[in-house]
Amino acid sequence: MTALHDRLRALTPARLRGMRRGIEKESLRALPGGGLALTPHPAALGSALTHPHITTDYSESQLELITGVHADVEGCLAELTEIHQAVYRAIADEQLWVGSMPCGLPTDENIPIGRYGTSNVGRAKSVYRMGLGHRYGRRMQTISGIHYNWSMPGLSNDEHFALIRNFRRHAFVLLVLFGASPAVCGSFVAGRQHELQPLQGGTLYMPHGTSLRMGRLGYQSDAQASLAVSYNSLESYANSLHDALTRPYGPYEAVGIRNPGGDYNQLGTTLLQIENEFYGLIRPKRVIFPGERPLHALRERGVEYIEVRCMDLDPFEPVGIAAPTMRFIDIFLLHCLLADSPPDSPAEIAALGRNQHRVAARGREPGLLLEQGEHTVLLTDWAAQLLAECAPIAAALDAAHGGSDYQAALNGALAVLAQPAELPSARVLATMAAEFDSSYVAFIRAMSARTRGRLLALPWTEAQAARYAAMAEASVAEQQRIEAADTMLFEQYRQAYLSPERLQVKARATA
Repeated sequence: MTALHDRLRALTPARLRGMRRGIEKESLRALPGGGLALTPHPAALGSALTHPHITTDYSESQLELITGVHADVEGCLAELTEIHQAVYRAIADEQLWVGSMPCGLPTDENIPIGRYGTSNVGRAKSVYRMGLGHRYGRRMQTISGIHYNWSMPGLSNDEHFALIRNFRRHAFVLLVLFGASPAVCGSFVAGRQHELQPLQGGTLYMPHGTSLRMGRLGYQSDAQASLAVSYNSLESYANSLHDALTRPYGPYEAVGIRNPGGDYNQLGTTLLQIENEFYGLIRPKRVIFPGERPLHALRERGVEYIEVRCMDLDPFEPVGIAAPTMRFIDIFLLHCLLADSPPDSPAEIAALGRNQHRVAARGREPGLLLEQGEHTVLLTDWAAQLLAECAPIAAALDAAHGGSDYQAALNGALAVLAQPAELPSARVLATMAAEFDSSYVAFIRAMSARTRGRLLALPWTEAQAARYAAMAEASVAEQQRIEAADTMLFEQYRQAYLSPERLQVKARATA
C-alpha cells in the first residue's frame, strides 16, 4: 500500500482531471415478442460503415452506439442517452434488447451478418464477420456488452501494460459487482454441450452465476486458448499478436478462403483474421489512420487508451450502465495503474483464465476460492482487500473534481459486496422468479419495453432531430464517396490488407 500511496500522491489533480472516457454499447434489435429482428439496419440511421455514433457490431440486427470522448461521466452518459433517443425514433416498434445474452434466436444460418456496402473496406467487414460465423458460430456473436474506453494523460507504454496486467488479475471484482447475465434463453445453446441448469419456459441459468457472457458460453475459443499472450511490454504483446495474425491454423485452412461458388468464407486462414478477433477482458488501443492495421498503429505510436471489455449490459439501467458504475471503473483502473504489477507468466495467464470462468459461472457461491499465486484465497476476502485499497483513490478523485461522487460509488460497491442478494446478477434471477415465472426472455422483453417507453418519453427537440438526420445523410454520402473511389479488385485489397508487412513498423533512417 505504501508504494500505491506514493504513486497516488505523485498524480496531480490536473492529471486526475485529465482522465477521459467513452462508451461503445452493443444491443440487439428485437421484436416486441422477444425474437430477433431480421430487418436491415434502419435507413434513418444512415450508413453503418461511416456514421460517427451508430453502427452495427457482428449482426445486421446488432446495433453499436458510440459516444465521443468525455472529460466527465455525466457528459458521456448524456450523449449515450441522446444516441439512444435517436435510435428509438428510427426503429418503429422494435426494441433494443437490454440484456447481454441474446433474445430468442433463429437457426444459426438465419442470423444476418452486418452489411456495409460495396466498397472494399465494407466488403472486408462483412467477410470478416462471415469468418467469425464459420469459426465460432453466429449465435456466440450475438452476445452484447459495453466497452469502456479510458485514458489518462502522460502514461507510458510500460504504465499502460502494468495497468493491463493488474486489470486481468483483478477483473473478477467487476464480474461480481456488475455481472448481470446469470441466465439465457435455451435457443442460445441449442445443440451445444453446457453446464447450465433448467428453469421455466426454456430458460437456462447458473444458480450462482454472475456473467455467462464472460464464461465458457461467451467469447471463448479453443483456438485462442492456445495463445499465451504476454502483457509484459508493448513488444511482447505485439509479437504475440503478430504470431497469431500470421500463423496458419489447420481447421481454418480446411474452411478455406472461398467456397466452391466463389463467395468468401473468411478473410484469411490464420489463427486470427484481424486484430479485433482476439478476445480479451481488456485491450491496449490507438486511434488508427484510414486503412492502417491496429497492430501497426500500436507499434508505431504506442498505446493511447485502454478498452475495458468485460462489462455486461445492466437491464435495470436505461442505457445499460449507471454513473456510479462508471466512476467505480475509473477508481478501479487507477488502482490497477498504481498498485505493484509484477510481470505475468504462462502459468499465471492460465490461472487467470480459470479464475475468470469460475467467477462467471459461480461468482456468488459462498466460500468460492480463487487462485492467487501458489495459494487459493476466498473471493470475498480478495475483493474486500482490493476495495479497501481503493479508498484513497476515491478520495483523491473527489478532491480533484469536487464533491463526493467517487466515494459514494466505492461505498455502493462495498455495500453490495457485503449483501450478495443485491448484486445485479442476483437481482436478475430474483426479478425473473418473482414477476416473470423465471423466464429470461419474458423478463428482458418487459425491461426492454419499459426502457423504450422511458427513453421515448424524454424531451427531443427539432434541433436534435435535425442534427441526427444530417449525420445520417452525411454518412450515406461518405459511404458513396468511398465506394466511388475504389480502384482495386477486392481480392487484391484483401491480400494487401492482410500482408504481414502491414503489421510492421518501417525501420527509421539513421543519421
